[in-house]
Amino acid sequence: MKTSVKTIFSEGDEHAVLLLHGLSSSPLELRYLARILNDEGFTTCAPVLDGYSAGSPEQAMEQWLDAATREYDALARRYERVSICGLSIGAALALALVHRRPQAQAVALLSLTLAYNGWAIPWYRFLLNWAYYSPLRSRYRYRESKPFGLRNEALRAKIARAMERDDFSEVGPSTISLPALHQASRLAARVQSQVSAIRNDCLIIHAIDDETSSPRNAHFVASSIGSTFLRTVWLDDSYHMITSDNEREIVARETALFLRESEMASRTGDAGGKPVVSKALARRLRQLAALGKGRT
Repeated sequence: MKTSVKTIFSEGDEHAVLLLHGLSSSPLELRYLARILNDEGFTTCAPVLDGYSAGSPEQAMEQWLDAATREYDALARRYERVSICGLSIGAALALALVHRRPQAQAVALLSLTLAYNGWAIPWYRFLLNWAYYSPLRSRYRYRESKPFGLRNEALRAKIARAMERDDFSEVGPSTISLPALHQASRLAARVQSQVSAIRNDCLIIHAIDDETSSPRNAHFVASSIGSTFLRTVWLDDSYHMITSDNEREIVARETALFLRESEMASRTGDAGGKPVVSKALARRLRQLAALGKGRT
């Protein structure tokens, strides 16, 4: 059985957020985050990307970036500000996109994956890069297994059942092809060479027990990126799929808070140092900050 893949879009204010899901997956991974951001007033768009999302013919990572750029440009034509948020390999794609479109307001990196080096990755994972150049290229698919990026055991059991029925679930695909993994490695290599040139406001949220991408991924970008407004949030009760796991509320609130603060700082600069922000927005920023502190 194959679940349909659809873009998630919700109209909000003049600050749009482009949400990029993980490799060979779907916008379902970002459904909760998109809803909370929209509740906070943002326009949200989690698109299906040709050649990258589940259900579309696989393409090279250059096509992934082109598809993401088209989505960004479409939002930029309609809205005053556009920020980019990515999950897992989608976070690497977000970095590549913000390098191409430096006028983006901000970038949020959730469970950034530049290398599959978490504690649950099998020892033979490095061999898959070699297998790509063998006859296995068109036949072998890497199968996802427990814990499916989830520390929450009840949700993990639900996802295990979904993986048996469908090609993918709300936390990702059941299998990933060798060509897709190879293109993800190529994308990661490009991003690592570009990250120091990125100046956009940047939020990094990563679980310290991420079983797929170790905290070294986040540390690398935090120490290399050229952002002057940089915030890093570490989670201690989640695994890789932080937009669905135990701390998804913290992820959503921290993302909303960061994006509003980035917007407010930008408006302050535009106004020659005088803040251009309503009392209602300032009050909401304080409420969001209090919510985040109360849940940490």
